[in-house]
Amino acid sequence: MLKKGSICIDPFFLSVIFSLYLSSRFLNYSINIGDFIMPSLDIVSTYDMQEIDNAVNIVKRDIANRYDFRGTNSSISLDKSEKKIKIESSSSMQREAIVDMLKDRSITRKVSLKTYDFKEEEKASGMSVRQYVHLKEGISKENAKTINKKIKEYKLKVQSQIQGDQIRVSGKKIDDLQDIMNRLKSEKLDVALQFINFKK
Repeated sequence: MLKKGSICIDPFFLSVIFSLYLSSRFLNYSINIGDFIMPSLDIVSTYDMQEIDNAVNIVKRDIANRYDFRGTNSSISLDKSEKKIKIESSSSMQREAIVDMLKDRSITRKVSLKTYDFKEEEKASGMSVRQYVHLKEGISKENAKTINKKIKEYKLKVQSQIQGDQIRVSGKKIDDLQDIMNRLKSEKLDVALQFINFKK
């Protein structure tokens, strides 16, 4: 026994307490490191509003410069707050031409056409026609389930979890995550996918 002032301290008791302290510190440290180094990525569906705006503005210039659009009252506009594009023209043929222009310019700006939800043509004022194009963002529950099912069918050692409108995929091997990305890119899904927050 050791004495410190009037207090007796048992060396064995101290060694036990110290061992427990080190064990708890070690376990906590290991858990944190394991979470940090576990390779993972997030699958999302989003878009660059600025690039869509650029594509729409180019189409506006195309309409203004093309002779066959003169006098047709054709227009295209982007409502960023409502997240939709409005196309108007005096005929269905001109409207369809503007849609094709939007697709071409979007591809040039590296905007996936799966971002667009083309609504049906509707009548506008007078003899004009109108079409709205909604911008799709986020992975729907149905698409998330489809993607999860496909990941399981790949039979790789990864785990996938739906988190709101995105999916978190984690696994021990980076190669498995890269394989997931490549396979999903080749799938014929009706949603544009991006892979972000890649943690190695």
